[in-house]
Amino acid sequence: MNTQFLNSPTQPDTFLLVDDDDFTRARLEMRFESMGFFDAKDARVLTASNGKEGVEELNENQREICAIILDINMPVMGGLEMLEILAKNEVTDKIPVFILTEEKDYDTIRKAYELGAMDVISKQTKQTVEEEEAYWKLIYRRIKSVLEVFAARNNFEQSVARQTEKLSEQNIQLEKAFKDLEFMYNGMIEALATATEFRSGESGEHVRRIHDITLLLLSETPLGKDYDADTISQIAKAAILHDVGKIAIEDSILNFKGRLSPEQMDIMKMHTVHGERMLKQIPQLANLPFYGYAREIARHHHERWDGKGYPDQLKGDEIPLYAQIVSVADVYDALVSERVYKPAFPHDKAMEMITNGECGSFNPVLLENLKTVSGKIQKLYAHKETEA
Repeated sequence: MNTQFLNSPTQPDTFLLVDDDDFTRARLEMRFESMGFFDAKDARVLTASNGKEGVEELNENQREICAIILDINMPVMGGLEMLEILAKNEVTDKIPVFILTEEKDYDTIRKAYELGAMDVISKQTKQTVEEEEAYWKLIYRRIKSVLEVFAARNNFEQSVARQTEKLSEQNIQLEKAFKDLEFMYNGMIEALATATEFRSGESGEHVRRIHDITLLLLSETPLGKDYDADTISQIAKAAILHDVGKIAIEDSILNFKGRLSPEQMDIMKMHTVHGERMLKQIPQLANLPFYGYAREIARHHHERWDGKGYPDQLKGDEIPLYAQIVSVADVYDALVSERVYKPAFPHDKAMEMITNGECGSFNPVLLENLKTVSGKIQKLYAHKETEA
C-alpha cells in the first residue's frame, strides 16, 4: 500500500469521509456540501467505506483534502488502524482528523487523541428535526474552529517562507523583515487563543488577564530577577496559549455543567499534552523567542508543587517557574470569574483559598510574592466589579 503522502502547495477544499455505512456517508456528504464550508465552485466531498480505501483516496487527493472525517469501527481496516498510518506519515500534522463515531469506550477515544485526532464527535440518533439541526450546527462550529487554526497555520507558514526568501535576497531589509515576522506570529497567537476561548465559551478576557498577571508577577516582584524585560514580555505572551490544547477536547466535556467523571477528567487533562503537541506541529515558530516558554507552559501549567498535578507529576523546582506563575494566575482568574458550576468569589476570598492550599499546592515563595502584588492584581479586575 502506498503511503508516501505529498505536501500540498495549494489551498485544500475537499472533505474525506471514511465510514462503512452507506446511509451515514450519504447524509454526511449532503450535510457537508450544504453547511457553508466551501467557497470554491469545484469543492467536493470524497468518500470511502473503510480505512484502506481512505488511505488510497488520500494518496490520490491529498493536495485537495482539508479535513478527514473518520469512523472507528469498519471492516477491512478500522479507523484507529488508518489513524496509525496517518500519524506514522505525519499526515495529522498537516490535515485535521475528526472522529465521528458511536464508540463510547474512553480508552478507544483516548487512543484516537494520542494518534493525532483533533476532535471526537459522537454520532446522534433518534433526533427531532430541531435536535438534528442543533446537532449539525454544533458539528459545523467545532470543525470550523479547527479548520481556521490549520488555515492560519498554513497561511503563517507561507508568509514565513516568503519572508525567508526575501531575507536571502535582500539582507539590507533584515530589520524590517523581523518586524513583519513579529506581527505575523502575534496574529497567529491571537488566532489560536481566540479559537480556544471560543470553544470553551469564554470571551477572550481570560487569556488577556492571564497575560497581565504573569507580566505583573515577573516585572514587579523578585520572581523575574533572572529575566530581562524582553524575556518577561515573551513569557507573558506565551502565557496566552496556556489552554490552547482545549481546542481538541470535545464540547460535551469542555462545557459540562457539573463535576466531571474520572474518565471525563482524564480526557480533560489531556489538553495539556494536546497544547504542547499543537505548538510543536508549527515548527516555523521554533526560532521565535516565546516558543519554548509557550510549549512548557501549555504542558506544565497544571503541575503542582507537591507533585500531585498533571500530566507529568513534576514536583517542586522541577516545574518551570513561569509555568508555576501561569498556574497560580489561572487559578486566581477561575476563582474570581463566574462559571457554570460556581459564582465568582471576591478577591480576598480567592487569595485566602489559594494561600491556604484549597486550590492545590503552590511554591511558598511564589505565594509570598503573590501577596505583595495582591492589590495590583485586584485593580486589574476593577472594571469587572464595576460592571457587576
